[in-house]
Amino acid sequence: MPKLLLKFNAAVIKEIAMDKESIAIGRKPDNDIVIDNPAISGHHCKLTLEGGGYYVEDLDSTNGTFVNEKRIKKSGLHHNDVVGLAKHAVVFLNEAELAEAGPPQPSSDATMVLTPQKQAELVAASSAASKPAGAEKTAWLRVLKGAVDAGEYELKGMSTYIGKSDRVQVQIKGSGLFGSAPEVAASVHRKPEGYMLVAVTEGYPVVNGAKVAGSVVLKEGDMIDCGSTTMIFELRDA
Repeated sequence: MPKLLLKFNAAVIKEIAMDKESIAIGRKPDNDIVIDNPAISGHHCKLTLEGGGYYVEDLDSTNGTFVNEKRIKKSGLHHNDVVGLAKHAVVFLNEAELAEAGPPQPSSDATMVLTPQKQAELVAASSAASKPAGAEKTAWLRVLKGAVDAGEYELKGMSTYIGKSDRVQVQIKGSGLFGSAPEVAASVHRKPEGYMLVAVTEGYPVVNGAKVAGSVVLKEGDMIDCGSTTMIFELRDA
Protein backbone atom coordinates (compact mmCIF):
# COMPACT_ATOMS: atom_id res chain seq x y z
CA MET A 1 0.00 0.00 0.00
CA PRO A 2 1.42 3.44 -0.93
CA LYS A 3 2.10 5.91 1.86
CA LEU A 4 2.62 9.63 2.13
CA LEU A 5 5.19 11.55 4.15
CA LEU A 6 4.02 15.03 5.14
CA LYS A 7 7.03 17.32 5.54
CA PHE A 8 7.51 20.89 6.71
CA ASN A 9 10.72 22.27 5.29
CA ALA A 10 13.02 19.23 5.70
CA ALA A 11 11.31 17.64 8.71
CA VAL A 12 8.84 14.74 8.40
CA ILE A 13 5.85 15.57 10.62
CA LYS A 14 3.44 12.79 9.71
CA GLU A 15 3.21 9.49 7.84
CA ILE A 16 -0.14 8.65 6.21
CA ALA A 17 -1.16 5.36 4.61
CA MET A 18 -2.95 5.90 1.29
CA ASP A 19 -5.70 3.44 2.17
CA LYS A 20 -8.48 5.30 0.33
CA GLU A 21 -9.15 5.93 -3.36
CA SER A 22 -9.10 9.68 -2.73
CA ILE A 23 -7.28 11.78 -0.13
CA ALA A 24 -8.03 15.49 0.13
CA ILE A 25 -5.47 18.00 1.38
CA GLY A 26 -6.19 21.53 2.56
CA ARG A 27 -6.57 23.98 5.43
CA LYS A 28 -10.23 23.23 6.28
CA PRO A 29 -10.97 20.52 8.86
CA ASP A 30 -13.02 18.37 6.46
CA ASN A 31 -9.87 17.36 4.55
CA ASP A 32 -8.18 14.00 5.09
CA ILE A 33 -4.87 15.80 5.61
CA VAL A 34 -5.29 19.17 7.31
CA ILE A 35 -2.44 21.69 6.97
CA ASP A 36 -2.99 24.71 9.20
CA ASN A 37 -1.08 27.23 7.14
CA PRO A 38 -2.52 30.44 5.61
CA ALA A 39 -0.65 29.74 2.37
CA ILE A 40 -2.66 26.52 1.92
CA SER A 41 -6.14 26.84 0.39
CA GLY A 42 -9.21 25.48 2.16
CA HIS A 43 -9.37 22.61 -0.33
CA HIS A 44 -5.94 22.67 -1.95
CA CYS A 45 -5.49 19.39 -3.84
CA LYS A 46 -6.41 15.72 -3.84
CA LEU A 47 -4.58 12.46 -4.47
CA THR A 48 -6.55 9.73 -6.23
CA LEU A 49 -6.28 6.13 -7.39
CA GLU A 50 -7.64 5.83 -10.94
CA GLY A 51 -7.45 2.72 -13.08
CA GLY A 52 -4.44 1.33 -11.25
CA GLY A 53 -2.47 4.60 -11.35
CA TYR A 54 -2.05 7.38 -8.79
CA TYR A 55 -2.62 11.06 -9.52
CA VAL A 56 -2.54 14.45 -7.82
CA GLU A 57 -4.96 17.19 -8.90
CA ASP A 58 -4.90 20.85 -7.90
CA LEU A 59 -8.31 22.14 -6.71
CA ASP A 60 -7.91 25.70 -8.03
CA SER A 61 -5.72 26.58 -5.07
CA THR A 62 -4.38 30.13 -4.71
CA ASN A 63 -0.70 29.26 -4.49
CA GLY A 64 -0.70 26.17 -6.67
CA THR A 65 0.32 22.54 -6.41
CA PHE A 66 3.73 21.39 -7.64
CA VAL A 67 5.16 17.99 -8.55
CA ASN A 68 8.94 17.88 -8.37
CA GLU A 69 8.98 21.71 -8.39
CA LYS A 70 6.79 22.06 -11.51
CA ARG A 71 3.30 23.57 -11.15
CA ILE A 72 0.57 21.20 -12.31
CA LYS A 73 -3.19 21.00 -12.71
CA LYS A 74 -3.21 17.20 -12.71
CA SER A 75 -0.27 14.83 -12.86
CA GLY A 76 0.54 11.15 -12.49
CA LEU A 77 2.49 10.16 -9.39
CA HIS A 78 5.41 7.78 -9.14
CA HIS A 79 7.56 6.46 -6.31
CA ASN A 80 9.50 9.28 -4.56
CA ASP A 81 7.65 12.11 -6.35
CA VAL A 82 7.40 15.24 -4.19
CA VAL A 83 4.14 17.21 -4.13
CA GLY A 84 4.94 20.80 -3.12
CA LEU A 85 2.38 22.82 -1.12
CA ALA A 86 3.83 26.19 -0.04
CA LYS A 87 6.47 25.33 2.63
CA HIS A 88 4.98 21.86 3.06
CA ALA A 89 5.62 18.82 0.89
CA VAL A 90 4.04 15.41 0.50
CA VAL A 91 6.40 12.63 -0.58
CA PHE A 92 4.62 9.80 -2.45
CA LEU A 93 6.11 6.37 -1.66
CA ASN A 94 4.95 3.34 -3.62
CA GLU A 95 7.20 0.34 -3.07
CA ALA A 96 4.95 -1.80 -5.28
CA GLU A 97 6.14 0.28 -8.22
CA LEU A 98 9.71 -0.71 -7.35
CA ALA A 99 8.68 -4.36 -7.25
CA GLU A 100 7.16 -4.04 -10.74
CA ALA A 101 10.47 -2.63 -11.97
CA GLY A 102 12.23 -5.79 -10.86
CA PRO A 103 14.82 -6.62 -8.20
CA PRO A 104 17.75 -4.23 -7.69
CA GLN A 105 20.97 -5.07 -9.49
CA PRO A 106 23.87 -6.28 -7.34
CA SER A 107 26.49 -3.68 -6.46
CA SER A 108 29.72 -3.57 -8.45
CA ASP A 109 31.69 -5.16 -5.61
CA ALA A 110 29.32 -8.11 -5.16
CA THR A 111 29.06 -11.16 -7.37
CA MET A 112 25.97 -13.34 -7.50
CA VAL A 113 26.60 -16.95 -8.44
CA LEU A 114 23.66 -18.53 -10.25
CA THR A 115 23.20 -22.14 -11.24
CA PRO A 116 21.94 -22.78 -14.81
CA GLN A 117 18.57 -23.81 -13.33
CA LYS A 118 18.31 -20.58 -11.33
CA GLN A 119 19.22 -18.54 -14.40
CA ALA A 120 16.43 -20.20 -16.38
CA GLU A 121 13.95 -19.54 -13.55
CA LEU A 122 14.89 -15.85 -13.39
CA VAL A 123 14.54 -15.42 -17.16
CA ALA A 124 11.13 -17.12 -17.12
CA ALA A 125 9.92 -15.03 -14.16
CA SER A 126 11.11 -11.82 -15.79
CA SER A 127 9.33 -12.60 -19.05
CA ALA A 128 6.09 -13.49 -17.26
CA ALA A 129 6.13 -10.30 -15.20
CA SER A 130 6.81 -8.00 -18.14
CA LYS A 131 3.89 -9.08 -20.36
CA PRO A 132 0.13 -9.53 -19.98
CA ALA A 133 -1.04 -13.13 -19.89
CA GLY A 134 -0.77 -14.71 -23.32
CA ALA A 135 1.06 -11.75 -24.83
CA GLU A 136 3.93 -12.60 -27.19
CA LYS A 137 4.11 -9.20 -28.87
CA THR A 138 5.11 -5.67 -27.96
CA ALA A 139 2.49 -2.91 -27.81
CA TRP A 140 2.88 0.41 -29.62
CA LEU A 141 0.98 3.65 -30.14
CA ARG A 142 1.59 4.96 -33.66
CA VAL A 143 0.64 8.60 -34.30
CA LEU A 144 -1.39 9.10 -37.46
CA LYS A 145 -1.81 12.86 -37.10
CA GLY A 146 -1.03 15.58 -34.58
CA ALA A 147 2.41 14.29 -33.57
CA VAL A 148 4.29 16.40 -31.02
CA ASP A 149 7.72 14.84 -30.53
CA ALA A 150 7.65 11.32 -32.01
CA GLY A 151 5.76 9.28 -34.55
CA GLU A 152 5.37 6.16 -32.43
CA TYR A 153 5.78 5.00 -28.84
CA GLU A 154 6.51 1.55 -27.49
CA LEU A 155 4.49 0.82 -24.32
CA LYS A 156 7.45 -0.47 -22.32
CA GLY A 157 6.47 0.26 -18.73
CA MET A 158 3.62 -0.92 -16.57
CA SER A 159 1.96 2.50 -17.08
CA THR A 160 2.15 5.00 -19.94
CA TYR A 161 0.68 8.50 -19.57
CA ILE A 162 -0.80 10.62 -22.38
CA GLY A 163 -1.25 14.41 -22.24
CA LYS A 164 0.42 17.76 -22.89
CA SER A 165 2.69 17.69 -19.80
CA ASP A 166 6.39 17.21 -20.48
CA ARG A 167 6.33 14.58 -17.71
CA VAL A 168 4.15 12.16 -19.70
CA GLN A 169 5.50 9.56 -22.12
CA VAL A 170 3.10 10.42 -25.00
CA GLN A 171 2.51 14.11 -25.71
CA ILE A 172 -0.57 15.36 -27.56
CA LYS A 173 -2.02 18.54 -29.04
CA GLY A 174 -5.27 20.26 -28.03
CA SER A 175 -7.94 21.11 -30.59
CA GLY A 176 -10.95 23.31 -31.33
CA LEU A 177 -13.88 22.17 -29.17
CA PHE A 178 -11.57 20.60 -26.60
CA GLY A 179 -9.43 23.72 -26.14
CA SER A 180 -6.05 23.23 -24.56
CA ALA A 181 -5.13 19.59 -23.99
CA PRO A 182 -5.08 18.49 -20.32
CA GLU A 183 -1.80 17.88 -18.51
CA VAL A 184 -2.75 14.18 -18.27
CA ALA A 185 -5.58 13.08 -20.55
CA ALA A 186 -5.33 9.29 -20.33
CA SER A 187 -3.09 6.43 -19.32
CA VAL A 188 -2.45 2.91 -20.59
CA HIS A 189 -1.76 0.20 -18.01
CA ARG A 190 -0.37 -3.25 -18.69
CA LYS A 191 -2.67 -5.77 -17.00
CA PRO A 192 -2.95 -9.57 -17.07
CA GLU A 193 -6.02 -9.19 -19.30
CA GLY A 194 -4.24 -6.88 -21.74
CA TYR A 195 -3.54 -3.16 -22.18
CA MET A 196 -6.15 -0.97 -20.50
CA LEU A 197 -6.72 2.66 -21.46
CA VAL A 198 -8.02 4.80 -18.57
CA ALA A 199 -9.66 8.20 -19.09
CA VAL A 200 -7.89 10.47 -16.60
CA THR A 201 -9.87 13.40 -18.03
CA GLU A 202 -13.25 11.76 -18.56
CA GLY A 203 -14.64 12.01 -22.08
CA TYR A 204 -11.43 13.46 -23.52
CA PRO A 205 -9.92 10.28 -24.97
CA VAL A 206 -12.01 8.77 -27.76
CA VAL A 207 -11.58 5.13 -28.80
CA ASN A 208 -13.07 4.10 -32.15
CA GLY A 209 -15.34 7.16 -32.11
CA ALA A 210 -16.70 6.60 -28.57
CA LYS A 211 -15.76 8.85 -25.65
CA VAL A 212 -14.17 6.97 -22.76
CA ALA A 213 -15.48 7.89 -19.30
CA GLY A 214 -13.86 5.04 -17.38
CA SER A 215 -11.57 2.44 -18.91
CA VAL A 216 -11.43 0.12 -21.90
CA VAL A 217 -9.20 -2.82 -22.85
CA LEU A 218 -7.44 -1.98 -26.11
CA LYS A 219 -7.51 -4.27 -29.12
CA GLU A 220 -5.09 -4.25 -32.03
CA GLY A 221 -6.11 -1.63 -34.54
CA ASP A 222 -8.09 0.53 -32.08
CA MET A 223 -8.09 4.22 -33.02
CA ILE A 224 -7.43 6.62 -30.15
CA ASP A 225 -8.18 10.34 -30.44
CA CYS A 226 -6.89 12.76 -27.79
CA GLY A 227 -7.56 16.34 -28.85
CA SER A 228 -6.10 16.77 -32.34
CA THR A 229 -3.73 13.81 -31.96
CA THR A 230 -4.86 10.51 -33.47
CA MET A 231 -3.08 7.26 -32.68
CA ILE A 232 -3.52 3.59 -33.52
CA PHE A 233 -2.85 0.77 -31.05
CA GLU A 234 -0.65 -1.94 -32.55
CA LEU A 235 0.82 -5.26 -31.44
CA ARG A 236 4.11 -6.16 -33.07
CA ASP A 237 6.33 -9.20 -33.00
CA ALA A 238 8.86 -8.96 -30.19
